[in-house]
Amino acid sequence: MSKLNEAERDVVARIELYRPLCTHLSDRLWDLAETAYAEHASADLQIRELTREGFRVTHGLAGIPTAFVAEWGEHGPVIGLLGEYDALPQLSQVAGSTTRAPVVSAGNGHGCGHNLLGGAALLATLAVRDHLRDTGAAGRIRYYGCPAEEGGAGKTFMTRAGVFDDVDAVLTWHPSSIYAIEAMSTLAALHARFTFSGHAAHAAAAPHLGRSALDAVALMNVAANYLREHVPSDARLHYAIHDTGGRAPNVVQARAEVVYQIRAPELDVVHSIQARLLRIAEGAAMMTETTMRVRVEKAMSNMRPNPALSDLMYARMEALGPVPFDDDDRAFARQMQQAISNEEARASLAIFGAAHLRGELHDAILPAERMPPVLTASTDVGDVSWVVPTARCLVPCFALGTPFHSWQLVAQGKSSLAHKGMTHTAKVLAITAAALYHHPAALAAAKEALREQSGDAAYRCPIPPDVEPPVANATIAAGDARPRATFRGAFPSQYAGVQS
Repeated sequence: MSKLNEAERDVVARIELYRPLCTHLSDRLWDLAETAYAEHASADLQIRELTREGFRVTHGLAGIPTAFVAEWGEHGPVIGLLGEYDALPQLSQVAGSTTRAPVVSAGNGHGCGHNLLGGAALLATLAVRDHLRDTGAAGRIRYYGCPAEEGGAGKTFMTRAGVFDDVDAVLTWHPSSIYAIEAMSTLAALHARFTFSGHAAHAAAAPHLGRSALDAVALMNVAANYLREHVPSDARLHYAIHDTGGRAPNVVQARAEVVYQIRAPELDVVHSIQARLLRIAEGAAMMTETTMRVRVEKAMSNMRPNPALSDLMYARMEALGPVPFDDDDRAFARQMQQAISNEEARASLAIFGAAHLRGELHDAILPAERMPPVLTASTDVGDVSWVVPTARCLVPCFALGTPFHSWQLVAQGKSSLAHKGMTHTAKVLAITAAALYHHPAALAAAKEALREQSGDAAYRCPIPPDVEPPVANATIAAGDARPRATFRGAFPSQYAGVQS
């Protein structure tokens, strides 16, 4: 605390006032565990609290019922904090258990810590609001409720709708098992659905009359496997067969469907692989005398970390020091590590250049120069970073080496480790925001860095304009009554949304 200035110490003190509230909120989000585009109760929970606190709330952003923004302030720079709250399917797990124990069979679980991600951003938002209000500093603080990060590209749709166009800077984070500034790019990604249509026939009596859509999918997959040898080594090509045309082997399948996801460090490489994959699909249709339809459903741009903003956030992380874990936290972390294989732990750390780390918990800051230039994962924060200066940090909330998207991570989501990491992150986000409000030169440097990154290349949304968010396909938990909040206030905005 001695390294913090007066404004930063004021903000940190305010974090502690709201810590019990946001810890409870984070745990409740963990309990709800709603998946992409179905986070109705999770969004309502946050909207109710922000409305009660006097924020102006706009919901239904970009045609997404579970996307919203809450703002406080009338003038001055606009700083946005990103919250996420979507869970993953099939990862239900008893909190605190060191063995696999689903709460609900085949249920959802927060396997990427998004309950904490939203909790810390909201906690920081409340503290910054109080600081602006009581000091009279000019500024507007916004909390962005961002659904469907897990493969849903929620923020890509929001960016396309102009939700971030008038924001001066965006600050965000991700729960992790390491402490670092995430000054890495990410993989751009594109998700395309290939649907083949043929002609059904009796497979024994009249196979010559059939035209198999399933054969077309199989041929496409074979050719795509050959393509993998001839794309850049850092590109990825994933697939899943969504429709095999039925279960009867004595029927020539008239319809089959396969979904491909293409990833690469740069979006133009993704598009070049997409064009080659399309020709493969057309060839498969030609060989089987079927017809083929392709539809890009979602996509994400690669991340562009803002160097000036990242340096500012990193300095605040250094000033705060590591997360204040205690001996009980270390004992619990050791127990959780017993449930994680050495291979899993090494792999989860290696993607951040941190495979050398040892111990139960990370209690130092990983130097940025040790981290690889590209994180082998994708996030829709990438699209935000193309239009507004964006910085993101990683903060330990789990035992060192805990893999993402695992039941072991879900098990730690309501622990003391998680709560302390979430609270520490809120302090990082809040004091970085305070620095931007009080030091206009820092904000100007971040904007100039974005201009230099962009050059002559304007942002182009990777999702075609006719593709809408797949909200109709969202899975709602059975029996979920989803009580709706009552909203008030008004939020002047230039993008699609329902003003509260």
